[in-house]
Amino acid sequence: MPRINVQIVLFDGFDPLDVVAPFEALTAGSQFLGGAFALELVSAGGPGVVRSGNPRITLTATATLDPDAPGYVLVPGAVGPVDADAGEESIPARLGRFASSDAMPLIRRALDNPEITVAAYCGGSLALAMAGLLDGRTATTHALGVDLLDTTGVHAVRARVVDDGDLISGGGVTSGLDVALYLLERDFGPHTARAVEELFEYERRGTTWKSSRQPATGVRTGG
Repeated sequence: MPRINVQIVLFDGFDPLDVVAPFEALTAGSQFLGGAFALELVSAGGPGVVRSGNPRITLTATATLDPDAPGYVLVPGAVGPVDADAGEESIPARLGRFASSDAMPLIRRALDNPEITVAAYCGGSLALAMAGLLDGRTATTHALGVDLLDTTGVHAVRARVVDDGDLISGGGVTSGLDVALYLLERDFGPHTARAVEELFEYERRGTTWKSSRQPATGVRTGG
């Protein structure tokens, strides 16, 4: 059986916790499932070092984001000052720059692909909304960005995780971990998510809001 692609998108200013936490959770889930996932850090610009919003942390993208590869595309948020501080770029500015970047046409194609589930959390979902990719969809984001999300044509919901079919979104920074565990439960069963929770000694927080949309058939495998 082919492995399911998991692409985690890096962009200049990304939050490292938004990347590493779900990467590790899905890696653990893959091991529990016998190697179900092929995880990769990707960017719109292809392989290379990408600076996070923490000047001491960089990660390396090993491939270009592929909107035709069935599986998951995970979109993290940014980290930095909430407001511009001493010349340092603020989180809203970093998300705005990401929203106008070359990554967005690729993510739009991923959203249009019925074999891909896009999961965006914290500021990641807000960046997609700022780019006009989530018009008419239901989503959540960090508490500080919910009001702005609601002005972009998105039905904003204050929930830890929102399941809108082929679009999953999460709230604050640590919600990337909750989103990853939710994907494992939804698509592979609660026994898989529970195994990772026990390994990490972490339990998912909050209530998941679910729409009536059907999940992407190319990802969902039962359970």
